[in-house]
Amino acid sequence: MIYLLEDDESIRKLVVYALLSQGYKAEGFGTSEDFRAAMKREKPELLLLDIMLPGEDGISILKKLRADPATASLPVIMLTAKNSEYDRVEGLDAGADDYISKPFGMMELAARVRALLRRTDKSAGAKEYRIGPLWLCPDRHEIRVGGRDVSLTYKEFALLCLLCENRGTVLTRTVLMDRIWGLGAERENRTLDVHIRTLRSKLGEAGGLIETVRGIGYRLKEEDV
Repeated sequence: MIYLLEDDESIRKLVVYALLSQGYKAEGFGTSEDFRAAMKREKPELLLLDIMLPGEDGISILKKLRADPATASLPVIMLTAKNSEYDRVEGLDAGADDYISKPFGMMELAARVRALLRRTDKSAGAKEYRIGPLWLCPDRHEIRVGGRDVSLTYKEFALLCLLCENRGTVLTRTVLMDRIWGLGAERENRTLDVHIRTLRSKLGEAGGLIETVRGIGYRLKEEDV
């Protein structure tokens, strides 16, 4: 099930129709109240969230979802008419996994949805990683630092898994962007840097495991922090 919170009825109907035509179950809501009522009935696999809503805006709603353990890892794609770097970074800092700027094509939206759901599935079946205070179990989507549970978004989780799988090896910005955001991802924005900064912050004492290799990319240390 995919939920869409969008106050524009014409966009809401079009997006829901497009998702249904792609074989997804989808339901749209025009208000945050209707959305919250639906969340009590059924948790979705993914949320499409408009940033500009009457009353409570999408950023505020996203922050509340991330603060709740039951929805902290819910994949979220922000829909926004704003296209400035500041607005994109604000959404990513709040915990969005991806964003798409209006106006957008239905084929692009469906591709973003497929990519995010596919990245979620890719985490299954991997082994456990123990690196310094960090413990990561991809198949159970669990992360602990010093025995403390850590909640990450799907993109943060996928990024950490990729770094762990290649620990000790420098991964270029291009490789990271292609593997986590797809071949069509913008290369010149600060999306990757924002996620690395947020990931380090959430990992606390293990955040120092992620090294910046200036002018190239990032790597995960093999030794303890």
